[in-house]
Amino acid sequence: MSILIVDDNPTNIIIIREILKKENYRDVVAASSAMEMFDVLGIGEERGEIRSKPSDIDLILLDMMMPEIDGIEACRIMQKYDNLKDIPIIMVTAIGDSKKLAEALDAGASDYVTKPINKVELMARIRLALRLKQEKDWHKERDQRIQDELKLAAMVQNAVLSPAIEDPLFHVNAIYKPSFELAGDLYSWYPLGEGRYGVLLLDMMGHGISSSLFTMFIASVLKDTVTTYVDPEKVIQELNRRFNQLHLEKQLVQYYFTAIYLVVDTRMKRIDYVNAGHPPALFFQEDGTVDTFDSVCCPVGLFDKMEIDPQTVHYEGEGHIALYTDGLLETVQGDQDTQLEFLKTRLKGAHQWDEPAMQSLFFETEAPPERDDDKCLVWITLKNKGAETE
Repeated sequence: MSILIVDDNPTNIIIIREILKKENYRDVVAASSAMEMFDVLGIGEERGEIRSKPSDIDLILLDMMMPEIDGIEACRIMQKYDNLKDIPIIMVTAIGDSKKLAEALDAGASDYVTKPINKVELMARIRLALRLKQEKDWHKERDQRIQDELKLAAMVQNAVLSPAIEDPLFHVNAIYKPSFELAGDLYSWYPLGEGRYGVLLLDMMGHGISSSLFTMFIASVLKDTVTTYVDPEKVIQELNRRFNQLHLEKQLVQYYFTAIYLVVDTRMKRIDYVNAGHPPALFFQEDGTVDTFDSVCCPVGLFDKMEIDPQTVHYEGEGHIALYTDGLLETVQGDQDTQLEFLKTRLKGAHQWDEPAMQSLFFETEAPPERDDDKCLVWITLKNKGAETE
């Protein structure tokens, strides 16, 4: 443990150093002024800017009354630095003014002792301050480890998201912006052969670690489910069965997710889909009409059995489909009808994917804090046969 003594009186420094030495605190540094203390801590003035470097001081015994910069002002300056403000400061003072002592504590000091120094009292306060510092450092290190693990988990979660596809008749792209390190949205797509593609977008209830774990569970079974069952109704039924196998009866919170899964057959110009409580997808056709793929059943995971009414849409020529999660709607003020009309207006037009435009429109704007949510947009471009020879 490294202790810094700051006092403009050399005699006081000698007395305190000897007290510490007898208690086996031998890593002791001394400074005769606040400016000298700043040099020890790595604070200095350069071109009018204050700089700071990491400090290895664990405790400061700081005289309150010093010339130029007193102890209270020195405390205030230290509070400007993240790497210094957690160092415990014990004020050493001959002043018994309660207002001054309160001012010192408000400025950042953690405790105080009065002169003449009582050795027993001083050591008790030092041991308490160092014990609290150790506990705080332990929590900071633990929090940092958790943050590092969350970042790694976020990288793993991001790795399961499907990359873009640009086949002659079918393109699919996405933008995803989680509201936290880990999120509950998941998009995925799979070529199914013979010009067919399965595309799924889901939104898990809640945020953070719990939701992301459920999302990763679905991601782990998704490919096998889609490639085995293919049909939208069967895929959603199987995901519901798998999700309910987690046996969460004792949980106070009922977890579930909304999802939209569709199979695009580019040869037959046909789209089969199931919307399980998800915001309606928008299908912009070549003739200018806009179809909505509305909800046809309840979210996945609420009940053991699901009543599903799969839907089919036929199309001609080119077009594009926009799938999105609630977070995208929440970037628009108003009720759901207003939000939906806004999306229809802004997403119509060219069928080709324009990522910079979508970034600017939906992902560079901030939703109100109480409505912050994961944002995801999936864009499917359907090409006609003439595009194969372009």
